Amino acid sequence: MQAQDTATRIRRQIEENPIILYMKGTPDNPECGFSRAVVAILKQHQKPFAFVNVLAAPHIREKLPQISNWPTYPQLFIKGELIGGCDIVQGMHADGTLKPLLDQVTE
Repeated sequence: MQAQDTATRIRRQIEENPIILYMKGTPDNPECGFSRAVVAILKQHQKPFAFVNVLAAPHIREKLPQISNWPTYPQLFIKGELIGGCDIVQGMHADGTLKPLLDQVTE
């Protein structure tokens, strides 16, 4: 029962937040270098984003990889789609492909 509730909550979070980052820590206090790097990139683009601190939400931390088919954190979703983790976000930021995705999101 708990796993179903958690899966439903995750899907709702992804659906209701145009940009959401599942990370370790918070944007003001990232608790791993990968999360810190993704937060820094998002802040450069000056788009508001939601976040979930998976360290404070162990049920989400456990369940999200099964839903997203992505094993590690952070995980960035834009408009309901998994973008990826730190390496992918950094690569997309560097080659300019992240900005158009973020620009599609209306505040």
